[in-house]
Amino acid sequence: MKKEMSSFDVRAIVNEMKILEGAHMDKIFHWGAANVLFRLNVQGQGKKELLFKNKKWLYMPESRPDTPVALTSFATFLRKYLDNARIGNVSQAGFDRIIVVELTKSGTEYQLIFEIFGGGNVLLISEGKIVNCLIHKSRRDRISRPGEEYVIPSSRFNPTSCAYEHFEQIMLGSTTDLVRALAMDANLGGQYAEEICKRTGLSKDIRSSELKKEDLERIFATLGEIVSSALSSAEAVMYIDGGSIADIAPIELSIYEEHEKETFNSMSAAIAGMIATVKENEEEDFVDPEIEKLQRRVDRQKETIDEYRMESVDLRSRADLIYANYEKVNELLTVLSVQSKKLGWDKLKEGTMKIPFVKSLDPSKNAVTADLNDMAVTMDYTKGIDANASDIYQKSKDINERAARAMTALKESEEILERKLKGFAKAKARALTRAQPTKQFWFEKYKWFVTSGGSLVIAGRDSRSNDQVVKKHMKERDVYVHADIHGAPSVIVKNGSAVGGGDLREACVFALAQSRGWAACIPGGNAFWVYPDQVSKTPQAGEFVPKGAFIIRGKRNYENNLPMQLAIGEITYENSRKIMCGPADAVAKLSKKYMIISPTKNKGTKKNAELAKQFNVPEEEIARIIPSGDLEITRTVWAEEE
Repeated sequence: MKKEMSSFDVRAIVNEMKILEGAHMDKIFHWGAANVLFRLNVQGQGKKELLFKNKKWLYMPESRPDTPVALTSFATFLRKYLDNARIGNVSQAGFDRIIVVELTKSGTEYQLIFEIFGGGNVLLISEGKIVNCLIHKSRRDRISRPGEEYVIPSSRFNPTSCAYEHFEQIMLGSTTDLVRALAMDANLGGQYAEEICKRTGLSKDIRSSELKKEDLERIFATLGEIVSSALSSAEAVMYIDGGSIADIAPIELSIYEEHEKETFNSMSAAIAGMIATVKENEEEDFVDPEIEKLQRRVDRQKETIDEYRMESVDLRSRADLIYANYEKVNELLTVLSVQSKKLGWDKLKEGTMKIPFVKSLDPSKNAVTADLNDMAVTMDYTKGIDANASDIYQKSKDINERAARAMTALKESEEILERKLKGFAKAKARALTRAQPTKQFWFEKYKWFVTSGGSLVIAGRDSRSNDQVVKKHMKERDVYVHADIHGAPSVIVKNGSAVGGGDLREACVFALAQSRGWAACIPGGNAFWVYPDQVSKTPQAGEFVPKGAFIIRGKRNYENNLPMQLAIGEITYENSRKIMCGPADAVAKLSKKYMIISPTKNKGTKKNAELAKQFNVPEEEIARIIPSGDLEITRTVWAEEE
């Protein structure tokens, strides 16, 4: 299964994203810590979506994904800065897995950067500094945090624009076999390295440094064919092996000639198809949190090792380029060494920048950066050519040693992970039988039930939530209910002025049962209901109203001889399964599976565990909805009784 996008995939997506140039940012969504959706208004084409999925798949889905109602702080932040921003140029950084989207809003220029490597990231950049980013990271050579300078990773070998001489130098200078040299040194990735070996008929195991000139020329020509085909392709191909997706690519690959294939009209469509297929086939699996944590550590260590190795290869290539351009580099360093002792920094910089292959000069660090075969090489002009090359080779060696130490740490982590995985089957079996909570709704911070007529009733749990129920949720058309007993909650019947007497009586039963009367095991009692304008927090002179209490003025509408009894049943609310505790009449109307409960003086008979098992929900979900005190089950009504 393909685990990440290749540089060729990224280039294909950039080509598709060109239709977004000139569009305006509409809305931004973020959910699940790893998904970010950008909705854009494209002139003449309506709205288009750009989805960064799981921090590693960037594509333009044809159908609109489900988006969350609540906004995260990251989505809110991006909306503040990018609302109605105009999209400018969309490009790939060199041939790396980085996409840069230029934006303009109110005269301010931004860059929205997608890093599709090393765990993935989305960054908003302004004037070279990070305004905000999805993931905060600290690496040896770059920090991804708001306020920090954005440092784009060193550009690697670009097979789409390289000259043959540079390619030859890279391959002959490699210390590994052909397929690894193509994958790592030539920045092609394993997929296309294998493809070149397949098309040229050369062994993957041959040492890259031992290649003959005719072999190198054949490899370079094949590379050119692949690059040309990939950059001009408007389609994508999915390769299927034994019912599983093996890969997707913007071109047909001979390494998959035995596989089934499916053609898509774009890379975005292929990615969307792959994600949808995986989602349909994947099983909901239990994962131990500790094992997940260890697995993330192992993945990060592998990424770090890959980065170290790529950086080591990159540095070695830059050192090789110094010797490959010996004469002009030696002359540059010699001239700068002499002139730096004679001229001031400004004059030195002015003169140096006239040299065609010089990219920059920093006299404060004695550093000059030269463009050697399309690769930037920074050197110390107070040192000779050998010393500069030696310094870069040493850095490459140091990073290789870090990679070796990281590999040792990785092996230790893998051993720990392997030990944790032993006995995992038993833990998984236990977890799969664990009850899952039902969908949560806003009103579950209070006591609640739904009446026979379908009205929502909410009640406070304590003095603080009693105040909230009335002050925050009681509206003009609602009804206020209270039991005629000290220590009863404030109860609100939503849209209660329009309901029948049966619903109001149910609310009164609920108010009584959720009071202290349940724990006291009183057999029954009375409750009353009033309209919102009769409920006040303002006392008369000499009166005091404690927290959670209210003053009722005017006529009280009593319901007498109420039973101290409730029911717990399984209902459907807004197409979701819920377990509800409410008056028996309401539960019986809405449920075919319920139990009648009453208070009891027998201590330790709360029945939470038994009820949770019967309704297959966590015990804490039952504890939230039942009255405070011991209870007994007096009757059970189950679907199979019918």
